[in-house]
Amino acid sequence: MSSNDSALRAWLAHRPRVRGLAMLTGTVLAIALALVLALAAAVWWGQERLIFHPSPLPPEHRFGLGADVHEVNVEVPGARLNALHLRLARPDALVFYLHGNAGNLASWFVNADFYRAMNVDLFMLDYRGYGKSSGRIASEAQLLADVQAAWAQVAPAYAGRPVVFIGRSLGTGLAARLAASLAPAQRPELLLLVSPYRSLQALAAEHYPLLAGAGLLRYPLRTDLALQTLAQDRPAAGQTRVLLLHGDRDALIPPAHSDALAALVPGVSVQRIAGAGHNDLQDFPAYLAAIRKAVEALRSGR
Repeated sequence: MSSNDSALRAWLAHRPRVRGLAMLTGTVLAIALALVLALAAAVWWGQERLIFHPSPLPPEHRFGLGADVHEVNVEVPGARLNALHLRLARPDALVFYLHGNAGNLASWFVNADFYRAMNVDLFMLDYRGYGKSSGRIASEAQLLADVQAAWAQVAPAYAGRPVVFIGRSLGTGLAARLAASLAPAQRPELLLLVSPYRSLQALAAEHYPLLAGAGLLRYPLRTDLALQTLAQDRPAAGQTRVLLLHGDRDALIPPAHSDALAALVPGVSVQRIAGAGHNDLQDFPAYLAAIRKAVEALRSGR
């Protein structure tokens, strides 16, 4: 028998083993691909659980914050949003406040006396699924539309008065987007962002790199683009001062995000609150003093 015949017989003898190994490899790859696709689908459809942490309240809940704090409902497609509105007799200005990604109005609307002392009205909204608001958040477009609907409902009562948009944490991107979506003449005189992010996409890249890198984030919330829009229109509109407040020990949204926004957009001011983290800013007198100073400057026209 020739050497070629021997080699052929050997190859034929091992062929089933080679084919079996190829089939096993293909099966493993198919399972891995299925797992990756399943994970991607779970992230795509379930990322609301990563971003939003609402605390619901029963419909019968009463806030009991004083006779000048009124409970208000905002009707939006598929839901009813709950809000609290501090209404003073002759307010000098309005603060329209968009809160962070956890809790509800019971844990956020806790410093009404601070605004009373400044003679400023305060309007604060619970997003879908938060507090007594019904429905659930399903997209960035829906979330922004809800905020716009709330502002459209309250804005007519404050025509001709100074207005401040305050956003904190999650609410910073929404406040910036809301301001940028308005016509220049209808924008707030002051946009005050507390613990802002350059974008939720950039923040996700720090905490969830696989989510951001795979292009799966459905809530990019581009604060940077919103501020650039305001800056482009500012010479013509002559309004909307932007102030960023950030705890210098914030580990969740590092103060580098505020620095990046200020570097990107001319005229944006940054004030760091020494010793403050992400959730305890309100415990620092310097934080409250910064808000008071900004609002009082607005009232006095400085």
